[in-house]
Amino acid sequence: MIAARFYSIEDVGLATALISSLGLVILFSRFGLDFSIIRFLPGSDKSKVFSTCLIVTTVSAFIVGIIYISGISFFSPGLSFIQDSGYAMVFLVFAVMNSVAATTGNAFVAMRRAGHFFFQNVLLASRILLLIPLVFLGSFGIFGSMGLAYLIAALFAFLILSRLIVFDLRVDKQFIKGSFRFSSGNYMSNVLLAVPTLVMPILILNLLGEAEAAKYYIAFAIGNLVLIIPDALSTSLFVEGSHGESLRKNVIRAGLAIYSFLVPAVILIYFFGDFLLGLVGKDYAEASELLRLLALSSFFVAVHSLFVPVQNVRMRVESIVKLNLLRFLLLLGLSYVLILKFGIVGVGYAWMVTYAVLGLGIVVVVKRMGWF
Repeated sequence: MIAARFYSIEDVGLATALISSLGLVILFSRFGLDFSIIRFLPGSDKSKVFSTCLIVTTVSAFIVGIIYISGISFFSPGLSFIQDSGYAMVFLVFAVMNSVAATTGNAFVAMRRAGHFFFQNVLLASRILLLIPLVFLGSFGIFGSMGLAYLIAALFAFLILSRLIVFDLRVDKQFIKGSFRFSSGNYMSNVLLAVPTLVMPILILNLLGEAEAAKYYIAFAIGNLVLIIPDALSTSLFVEGSHGESLRKNVIRAGLAIYSFLVPAVILIYFFGDFLLGLVGKDYAEASELLRLLALSSFFVAVHSLFVPVQNVRMRVESIVKLNLLRFLLLLGLSYVLILKFGIVGVGYAWMVTYAVLGLGIVVVVKRMGWF
């Protein structure tokens, strides 16, 4: 939103596609170890688990980044400029720093070091301050501000973790073998969950152009604000369950907290969303209908956010994979069809229908499990 005040709408649209590209590289390089570090670190050798997760994900981020850059002309011709050696090197460095920051952040979460995780994210917010001096770089200035923030956050995390964990620069094959089923299941599940969201700006860029991609991204960013609390409580539910806390009691508490926050937040965005978009820029106000749809759908998204960590704690990863496969097919398929018919508002319709179907499906499954 801040970037939209200083950069052209075309620069913002191109930057959203760059950021999504980085997100795709990180997503495919995780191998589910971002979930395994939270699930297994509390009861295992912390040095072996952390070092293994860090080495595997960092090396794979570099390799996947090279593969992505090599095929960018096919994935998104509008981003082919990053094949230039200078841009490519910067992209790869940012991918590695993003990967390191994500893994160390998950380690803080797994160790219940919420204060350190919070401060790491404060450092990540420094990208807002970096936007202004990098404005001369255009779209790459927005992307660069994020990459530099990940570098700062990664250095901080290493400094803190060096006092808490002994780094072992070896991959523990026993941990990889023991966690493979859980890691691979969550990897597939997370790929299916995240790909539609990350692909959407690139899809819109290719179908409708930079300006529409920017309008979509800003509306999505504001709409996602209401999901901060559900996402945080979902992670907390996973962590506490992994430490042996009562699932039933924590699900009830998390559910009450989530909906007590969602109701006023959604009302605020529904009635004042066009005003918020107008503060960003008059061009972005055209995405107000999309923003309303995204906000309303959060009531269904919260059901999904509560169900997934419960199944992870219970080691029922297969059910999450099936659920996210359905989400993947519905969201991408409906979005493509409805974007062609309604423009970016079509994504809002697709988002609403997809999560309504998932929510009803989860209720049916939970009822069969005898939870009610």
